[in-house]
Amino acid sequence: MADIVKQILAKPIQLADQVTKLADEAQSCKQDCSELKSKTEKLATLLRQAARASSGLYERPTRRIIDETEQVLDKALALVTKCRANGLMKRVFTFMPPAAFKKMASLLENSIGDVSWLLRVSATGEDREDGYLGLPPIASNEPILGLIWEQIAALYTGNLDEKSEAAASLVSFARDNDRYGKLIIEEGGVGPLLRLVKEGHLEGQENAARAIGLLGKDPESVEPMIIGGVCSVFAKILKEGPMKVQSVVAWAISELAGNHPKCQDHFAQNNTIRLLVSHLAFETVQEHSKYAVTGNKAMSIHSLVMANNNNTNMTNKKDEDKQLQSNIPHPMGNHTQTQMHSIVKTTMATKTQSLKSKPPIGGGPTNNHPNTTTNGRPPQPQPISLAGSSIKGREFEDPATKTAMKAMAAKALWQLAKGNSPICRSITESRALLCFAILVEKGEDEVQSYSAMALMEIAAVAEKDPELRRSAFKPNSPACKAVVDQLLNVIEKAESNFLIPCIKAIGCLARTFRATETRIIGPLVRLLDERDGEISGDVSREAAIALTKFSCTDNYLHADHCKAIITAGGAKHLVQLVYFGEQVAQISTLILLCYIALHVPDSEALAQAEVLTVLEWASKQGFLVQDPEVDALLPEAKGRLELYQSRSSRAFH
Repeated sequence: MADIVKQILAKPIQLADQVTKLADEAQSCKQDCSELKSKTEKLATLLRQAARASSGLYERPTRRIIDETEQVLDKALALVTKCRANGLMKRVFTFMPPAAFKKMASLLENSIGDVSWLLRVSATGEDREDGYLGLPPIASNEPILGLIWEQIAALYTGNLDEKSEAAASLVSFARDNDRYGKLIIEEGGVGPLLRLVKEGHLEGQENAARAIGLLGKDPESVEPMIIGGVCSVFAKILKEGPMKVQSVVAWAISELAGNHPKCQDHFAQNNTIRLLVSHLAFETVQEHSKYAVTGNKAMSIHSLVMANNNNTNMTNKKDEDKQLQSNIPHPMGNHTQTQMHSIVKTTMATKTQSLKSKPPIGGGPTNNHPNTTTNGRPPQPQPISLAGSSIKGREFEDPATKTAMKAMAAKALWQLAKGNSPICRSITESRALLCFAILVEKGEDEVQSYSAMALMEIAAVAEKDPELRRSAFKPNSPACKAVVDQLLNVIEKAESNFLIPCIKAIGCLARTFRATETRIIGPLVRLLDERDGEISGDVSREAAIALTKFSCTDNYLHADHCKAIITAGGAKHLVQLVYFGEQVAQISTLILLCYIALHVPDSEALAQAEVLTVLEWASKQGFLVQDPEVDALLPEAKGRLELYQSRSSRAFH
């Protein structure tokens, strides 16, 4: 950097010397040239001072200011050269307007002000003048640029308190205006912000991480931050940083991933997924997964699933349950024996005996002989941290910080999982699904909401990825059972602000349910009843879309599910929605009604609800038939009903 700055400064210093020399040799306008010489000498002194301090100069404003100064000196040189004209005729025909010298003096004064400001703003904390530095003349047309330069310069040269204040100012700029965020990135603010995240004190780290998250609002701005190493820095903080900073970092990850999905894989490559999962699991479930190794008790959720499937010898389960009951706290601090608690405890108890003779998961060295010594000392059972995550001291954090950490970890996993099968697979192979299920049940508002959103995204990916769906959402998997239980619990209550994500998640999992799983359809059908004042048109629409995934032709059990919808009283609700529902719900409801008519056209309930009449009415509504899916399904559905339902049955009420 110092060598580059010296090269930048070399030419303007030479130009200043030439202007000074030629001003001494002026044959005309000597007084004006003398004034230019005085200002040029002052400017040259400042340029040489800048060259001596080149290692501490902030590069972005340095380039702008020196380029501008060089242009000014070029013009000054051309002006004083004309004043050297020898001979009477040359001086007569060389016209020198008085305003030219006045304008040039003003330009040199501006350059002096710019270089003086550059030296002040690039000074270290001890040498910097107290108070407001002012704006450089070069930024007079865009004051915010000068303010941003000042704050970024403080990030480079200030002490930790000054850096923290500068980061807080950048947070304010980025929050106020998206364009200011772009300027911060263009002017080199990402590098010092990342250094502050790594090296600053608590407040400075929080401010810097928050600034980076706000800078990610523009997708085009995320790529430079990824190149600048934001993924590795954030992973390091999630592994070792204070929990308050980790919470802000997790939020920033959610912002970057949400605005620029291409960065998802970069975060995954830096172990961000398992670090976030470890935070999610802390004090949520017992520390057991492929990401945790704690003596001989370490186990993965996958191994729990396999144990639950394969181990049929449960004779000692009651004794083991009693032993574990005193050792395993309830996930959310409530010792009530809930269904969720039973799932966790049962699967762990099943696996305990089988693990006694097996090496711990993770591939580390094992010691099956308790009396064996290492380096002359008896072996000590020392837990290995979660994926390298430092958990020391986390238990002493205040509850609000722990809650915020869980909420932001869930939010980050939600954004990282969007449309990304490998990341969803990594999440589901850990204990994250069980964590999400517990947090949907027991977490606080934001924690519940973000956990539900994460489940929705994972389920949406699993809907399109059969391999992920089969591995992560096996019907007999404890984690899958826990997830479905909590999603249904939310749907049945129909009062949460995250009801729609839960409906979407259940719909995406439609192909995983067996025909004997009859408890799913009823709660969804009840959400079609808009006469209930608490059910909005959006909720009814999402319920119809979810039920469509059960009843569509692509679902192997579509006939069973269609009959279940009719049995639950769905026909009358669907008719009401097609006729009188909000427009957002009418198309989705009509599509569902068409599938039911296609697959169970001989249903007496459809005849009693006059579904054929509804379909005939719908076929005459332009806004309905314009939908491609309705246009494809409606004629066939009408034809099937006309074939199977007699006029007498259609007239039956």
